[in-house]
Amino acid sequence: MIFDKKNAGPQAQAWMERDAACISPSLSREYPLVVGHAEGSELWDVDGRRYIDFMAGVAVLNVGHRHPYVVEKVREQIDKFWHICLSDFYYPQAVELAEKLQAVAPMDDTLVYFGNSGTEAVEAAIKLAMYKTGRQKFIGFLGAFHGRTLGSLSFTASKNTQRASYATGVKTFHVPYPNAYRPILQADKFTNCGEAVVDYIEEQLFRTMLSPYDVAGILVEPIQGEGGYVVPPPGFFPRLRELADKYGILLMTDEIQSGAGRTGKWWAIEHEDVEPDIVCFAKGIGSGMPIGGIIARKELMSWGPGSHGSTYGGNPVAAISALATLEVMEQENVLQQAHDTGETIMDALVEMQSRHPSIGDLRGRGLMVGIEFVKDRITKERAVDLRNEIIQQAFKRGLLLIPCGTNSIRMTPPLNIPRPLVEEGLAIFESVLTEVEGKMLARNGVAAGIGD
Repeated sequence: MIFDKKNAGPQAQAWMERDAACISPSLSREYPLVVGHAEGSELWDVDGRRYIDFMAGVAVLNVGHRHPYVVEKVREQIDKFWHICLSDFYYPQAVELAEKLQAVAPMDDTLVYFGNSGTEAVEAAIKLAMYKTGRQKFIGFLGAFHGRTLGSLSFTASKNTQRASYATGVKTFHVPYPNAYRPILQADKFTNCGEAVVDYIEEQLFRTMLSPYDVAGILVEPIQGEGGYVVPPPGFFPRLRELADKYGILLMTDEIQSGAGRTGKWWAIEHEDVEPDIVCFAKGIGSGMPIGGIIARKELMSWGPGSHGSTYGGNPVAAISALATLEVMEQENVLQQAHDTGETIMDALVEMQSRHPSIGDLRGRGLMVGIEFVKDRITKERAVDLRNEIIQQAFKRGLLLIPCGTNSIRMTPPLNIPRPLVEEGLAIFESVLTEVEGKMLARNGVAAGIGD
């Protein structure tokens, strides 16, 4: 996304100039935000400008910036020690976190592996599936994002720029993710688009291109994140679980963005009443400390010493940060807060939709909310420029938003964001939407039926 650096203050502009001289240009920046400090659900830049945080470090800071309890526990750990390689030695912090993750896992009788990030979590899941099944091929989904290392990149299919010039490392067959608003596969009157996808896998892919007995795993997001915050229709995951069981395929869920309470449950897959074989976690687990990993059924984790490992995986400081984060979520009933605040935001957006013809679709669960913008509700032509301008203008007015998909915005504030900040943020959002939408419609003309 292209932005105007003049929208930043003088100190921020100076830091961006220094950044350009030393930091890789492969990083994409949404707007000229140079962070000074943050607290709770608010953030200030180096020029002292205040922002309401509706993006939480890309759905990472689930209990907000610098939660006092998490800060206290991290400081205590730093005073003890901050690194001993878990691949070679033992320490209580990793054990305590693993036990907590076992307690909240969406399936019983599990073991935990720790890495440093979401893409490392996916890599671990891929390797475990290969190791256990002896198979080398996988199924992924169009629109998915699972990371940028070569194994996880084999599954990522959200933007062609992420894959351009790279040879991916795992043989992956991509199928459509079920999107009721934009279905790629048409369903008949007896099935929905989710069931149509599963039918396509078995009746087309398995019949013509891929033996199901060569497939180690199916990697899927319970709610597709970078692809547009797409919620699959009812019945999709039970059918997918049934298909996996039929052919001895592992069902691997990527909860890196949707997990750790983001949807009002510990894991988004819990909304589907389906148990996965492997869960990938990262992001919101650690309140911004670099941690990720997998939770897998114990029977699958038969790999021996040296089969996989990580020098910094489960780092004691990161482990304590994650453990403290999960404790805060229990002590402060954060899951219920995520559910309730998500309903408040969605209700407000539904009401806005009646006044704003550019809002084509609203979807999400808890505080994983997606808004898709269109030029025309009938044709569903994507309003990419409008979406981009809303994000830039919201930044100028003190609201931090980030995109997802081709033409959608996500709202992912901290799960414990106070109600007054929610209301203030929504007011800024609608004010910006009104202004940008009016300019765009005046420039392009109002298409017939746009308000229907």
